[in-house]
Parts: sequence; C-alpha cells; structure tokens
Amino acid sequence: MDLSILARLGRPAWPFLGVAAAALAAQLVPGARDALIYDRAALADGELWRVWTGHLVHFGWPHFVADVGLLLIIGWTIAKEFPRTAWVGLVLQPPFISAAVYWFDPEMGRYAGLSAVNLGLLLLLAARGWTGERRDWFWPVIVVIYALELGYEIWRGGQGGGFIRFDEPGVKVATRAHLAAVAYALVAWAWCRWRAGRKAAD
Repeated sequence: MDLSILARLGRPAWPFLGVAAAALAAQLVPGARDALIYDRAALADGELWRVWTGHLVHFGWPHFVADVGLLLIIGWTIAKEFPRTAWVGLVLQPPFISAAVYWFDPEMGRYAGLSAVNLGLLLLLAARGWTGERRDWFWPVIVVIYALELGYEIWRGGQGGGFIRFDEPGVKVATRAHLAAVAYALVAWAWCRWRAGRKAAD
C-alpha cells in the first residue's frame, strides 16, 4: 500500500468523522430515528436536542450514504484549509437550518438528513477557496453539480428525491432547509471577510 497517498490527504477531520459515526449509530440503532429526528410537535414540547440530532438521521441507506459520503469528502479535503470555519459550521448550521424550517415551513412535520448542512459547507468553503490566493475550479463545479441535483429533485416535486430513494412514502425535499443553508453560508462568508479585513487593517 502506498502510504504517501494517505500522507498527502493529511490528518482526518475528527469532528467530521465524529458526526459520521453518530449518523451511522443513528442508522443502525432501532428506534433512534423516532427519538432523534426533527419533529415539529416534539420541538414544540421542548425536545430541543432535535434541532441538532435531526440532521443525523436519514430516510434509508441511500440517503445516508449520499449525505455522509459527501460530508466525509468535505471534512477530509478542503476542511483542512479552513478548519475553524468548517467545524463551527458543524455546530451552528443544524440549529440555524432547523429554526428556518420551524418558522418558515410550518407544514414540514418531520425533517432529516445532512444534505442542507453539506450544501452550506460546500458553498462557504468554495467561496473561501475561490476568493483566496488560489483559484480552484473543483469545488465551485461540485457546488454546481449539487445544485443541479437539488433542482432536479425540486422539479420532480420532491417526492422520493431525485436520484435518491427514501424509505418512507411522502418524504419531500426540504427546499427551505437548503435555502437556509445558502443564507448561513452567505452570513458566515461575510463574517469571515469582515474578520479578514479587520486583521489586515491591524
């Protein structure tokens, strides 16, 4: 085995591996979905942990593999360039997205998955990489591909996803969750630019 390949990849992004492991546990443990999923009625009753844990559960293995696979790609590659930005996003994005779904999509009774978190991280990290010293087309292209997938799912009415099959009938793509991820990425990117400008001024 050529260990130089692993050396070039760098250290694993442990927070991302932790999230992936938690999502795997939620997928494997019977009953975990009902206890952890974003559930509007349960949140109204004070079960606030669901604003984070709802993103760890998935509607079937195809949904899990797609979401967690992309999360690990983000964590193992570009997150090493902007670790604080990415790791803070893992903590702040889930409640931000859940709050947006709760307030702006009252008909969404249940929500699950890391797709919106992935989208927010992709947009934020691609923007940071694009505006830095190095111009890398790879991540903007990934963002475009991801946006096309989401657009295709929405065009199909969100029923059962686009290329992903959910294991519950009636599951729709949470468009407002993805829009919330875009909003988070824009706010976080503006904050990073402001902080960079202040440091440059000093």
